[in-house]
Amino acid sequence: MEVGQLQRSFVEYMTSLFREGFLDAQFCQLQQLQDDSNPDFVVEVVSLFFEDSERLLNDLTMALDQPNVDFKQVDAHVHQLKGSSSSVGAQRVKNCCVPFRNCCEEQNTEACLRCLQQIKQEYLLVKNKLQTLFELEQQIVAAGGAIPMVQ
Repeated sequence: MEVGQLQRSFVEYMTSLFREGFLDAQFCQLQQLQDDSNPDFVVEVVSLFFEDSERLLNDLTMALDQPNVDFKQVDAHVHQLKGSSSSVGAQRVKNCCVPFRNCCEEQNTEACLRCLQQIKQEYLLVKNKLQTLFELEQQIVAAGGAIPMVQ
């Protein structure tokens, strides 16, 4: 595929991620922090988000699997996940955290488990979408092109 076509695909894909609510303006802020002195900034930050999220999702799964659920601990994990997803612009993951925190406040284990499943699903979706985006970026760079900025 030629560079111009890859760049158009990239812009269309990015636009769809915003239109479908996977990403918000915070992701653009991250992109603006990336420059020639730190060309992998976004990939590095998002990779940390992936690591952190997977650890938190595992912690949440274990915490909700206990006979006596510590809802304060569950809420703390959800709060952390909300913050990290917000910092990278993972809007749909962040949005799932609000009802999850409400379920923690109500100490409703079944509702928390449903929220956990929804967050896991949204997390996997955004992870796959971002990995596809980064692969497109690599293809553009390998073909000698520049990554287009999407507003």
